Amino acid sequence: MTGQRVTVTGAGRTDSGVHATGQVIAFEAEWQHDEAALLRAINAKLPDDIALQDLSPAPGFHPRFDARARRYAYQVIQAEQRQPLFRHRAWRVREPLDGETMRQAAELLVGEFDFAAFGTPPKGDNTVRRVYQSAWTQQPAAWGTLWIYRIEANAFLYHMVRRIVGALVTVGMGRWSVETFEAVFRRAELSAVKVIAPPQGLTLEAVRYER
Repeated sequence: MTGQRVTVTGAGRTDSGVHATGQVIAFEAEWQHDEAALLRAINAKLPDDIALQDLSPAPGFHPRFDARARRYAYQVIQAEQRQPLFRHRAWRVREPLDGETMRQAAELLVGEFDFAAFGTPPKGDNTVRRVYQSAWTQQPAAWGTLWIYRIEANAFLYHMVRRIVGALVTVGMGRWSVETFEAVFRRAELSAVKVIAPPQGLTLEAVRYER
């Protein structure tokens, strides 16, 4: 549309199959019309599963380096039967989940800790991260229960959220106690967490900036 070579920089990458409702990108291009016209033009060219929601000038802004925190949500449905409307948006489990134990285990993650049990760093070897929010909510449904886990942190390790959800669901199923979860977490050994939640339940909801 602009006749220029344009590089798009995102706030972060997601695994294949993961969704994003709050992804932030930046690019540099010369454009002789207003931002509303550019937004319409870009959305007219994008595929059906991607759409920009807002666009504005941001001189000196870098979506990844300026980010202070990111928030993800993960959906788990507890249902006896398949739920077609959730097939691309949630992880279905058949067993009942103990919400109280999952919440207790999730609360243990709030703070600054070594999260090596749940992932590997994209670069270097630092696995310490600060988590600001780690909590479950639930919504009853005619077919079962929709569980939503939200986690916000200053940065994430590779597969970190999906491994955390896998471990928390293991607790909810009664296969691990909260004490076992905590011991695995404090031990910071990646090999101890065997369950990685599937990608389709995960959504990048927001990227937080100071300005």
